Amino acid sequence: MDQKGIQLLSVILILGLSALTEGAEAPAPCQCAVAPKTRVNCGPPGITAKQCEDAGCCFNSKVPGVPWCFIPLARKYKKVCPAEVKLRKNCGYPGIPAKVCKARGCCFESRPPAVAWCFYPLLVEEG
Repeated sequence: MDQKGIQLLSVILILGLSALTEGAEAPAPCQCAVAPKTRVNCGPPGITAKQCEDAGCCFNSKVPGVPWCFIPLARKYKKVCPAEVKLRKNCGYPGIPAKVCKARGCCFESRPPAVAWCFYPLLVEEG
């Protein structure tokens, strides 16, 4: 392949990789609580804090000899039974027993009448 072809492929690769990181959501502070020895590198040497965070990674330059731009911990979610009736999504059938509903991993509340009593929990992000 000639020099121009290699340059063109390089530009396309760089643009494609930058599009993947563009608009990445910044991690929550609790996701950046990674022990320095277990950090996994998330950027090239010399990356700035802004570039690192814009890529959805964590930045901490306080510990020398370990990656400063690193992959955050995975987000954690917990299941919460919605208190508001409008948020209930049916998970059962009319007359479903509480035990059967809960065995499905769903929430059960037999009040008020005429709404789903067996319903899916909501996933809420922890932290």
